[in-house]
Amino acid sequence: MTDSFDLDAYLRRIGHEGSVAPDLATLQALVFRHACTIPFENLDPVLGRPPLLDPASLQRKLVQGGRGGYCFEQNLLLRQALLAIGFRVTAHTARVLWGQPEDHVGARSHMLLRVDLDDGPRIVDVGFGGQTLTGVLRLEPGIEQPTPHEPFRLLPVDRGLKLQAKTGEEWRSLYRFDLQEQWPVDYEAANWYLATHPASHFVTGLIAARPQPGSRHALRNADYAVHRLDGGTERRTLADAAEVKSVLAGVFGLTLPDGLDQALARLFPPATPR
Repeated sequence: MTDSFDLDAYLRRIGHEGSVAPDLATLQALVFRHACTIPFENLDPVLGRPPLLDPASLQRKLVQGGRGGYCFEQNLLLRQALLAIGFRVTAHTARVLWGQPEDHVGARSHMLLRVDLDDGPRIVDVGFGGQTLTGVLRLEPGIEQPTPHEPFRLLPVDRGLKLQAKTGEEWRSLYRFDLQEQWPVDYEAANWYLATHPASHFVTGLIAARPQPGSRHALRNADYAVHRLDGGTERRTLADAAEVKSVLAGVFGLTLPDGLDQALARLFPPATPR
């Protein structure tokens, strides 16, 4: 799979300069640069186009095409890069808890990666939208772990683990997962469901997210917010589809796909004259 992966193009895309090696320093640098450069976005599902998860399509869209993507795209692309460098990578699935009760049991609809280093395994995940990890976590439950953004921790739950982020003084659960290995084909069914089911929130609304040093940017339809690490939040409602496109291109750095005007017209119909 990695024979045709253009590692140099990927490194240029995320703005990583210098050498790479299968070590912790490289892993931390790649995760941070990837998360801050390649935005989380669901434009393809909004456009009625299920994302393609094969290696060539991921590179064409996220690397050469100036686009972002959601969890499967983001973490499968990162997996390609890490394997090309020589990391030992295992893919996993998770059940999302964000915005749900702690005992919620949903489908395995999220993807994360385990990377085995000489001094122990790490968890990385560049695809969780507004709360995506910008750092690397030890696979060690019960300890608070700093990242370039919020602190995170892993807690034991049943026969697996739960990932939590500290926002303000509150710990909030992102998802629960176990360490059963998954392969790219295992994500195809969940990808199809999330990108095509009429009730999927990836189909019914526009989502974009991008962390930056000291802040996180989030867009949900016309609601745009900047969450700062000092605790402050700036919110505004975008006036129309043109302003949404401006924010997608400017703040999130996206090359806008063909057909977006029609999709935004469905999400933001013109006001009915009185």
